[in-house]
Amino acid sequence: MDFENARFNMVEQQIRPWDVLDTNVLDLLFHVKREQFVAADKRSLAFVDTELPLPNGSFMLQPKMEARLVQDAAIQAKDKILEIGTGSGYLTALLAKLGQHVYSVEIDSAQRETAAANLKQAGISNVTLVEGDGVLGLPQQAPFDVIVVGGSLPVVPQELKDQLAVGGRLIMVAGDLPVMTCKLIKRETEASFSETGLFETCIARLAKAEAVEPERFAF
Repeated sequence: MDFENARFNMVEQQIRPWDVLDTNVLDLLFHVKREQFVAADKRSLAFVDTELPLPNGSFMLQPKMEARLVQDAAIQAKDKILEIGTGSGYLTALLAKLGQHVYSVEIDSAQRETAAANLKQAGISNVTLVEGDGVLGLPQQAPFDVIVVGGSLPVVPQELKDQLAVGGRLIMVAGDLPVMTCKLIKRETEASFSETGLFETCIARLAKAEAVEPERFAF
């Protein structure tokens, strides 16, 4: 398979038409090799416009969704980033290339080990992988400049909002089928947040999202 041609087509036919126009993000998609984060038997599907299943039952997001999350988070070189749901490690790698350091929380130990191997192969070293329940965030390392959630949740967890630095951004998909919304939450001051609905979409649930008590969320 011609991976470079498939990568070019992915960017030009899937990602640019989805309003991903930031040249830094587009360049990144050519340099971080997505096929290295996909199991060998699914490598031919690495650039297809679909969610790819992972061994633990979770999914790699569509390439265009990963690109939009990265672009709309407006990551700066000095940013400390929290990722919820490491998955394959591909989105982790994109975040790490743009920010200063990424803390990524993965609930499945085997998946975390796979992601660690993928990141090592890709030469990504500014990442700390943590096994745990990502809905709780990572308060011991807070505050964060950017928080990115790699699966959908019914609503926005207050715990994650509380772990933003002033000026920090949380980007995630919230809601229930058939319609979910990608939201950008900014911490304007210690006590106030703004929320913007970016676009409607549907993505797979974050692991154990439904097991969380409703009071854990801010409505």
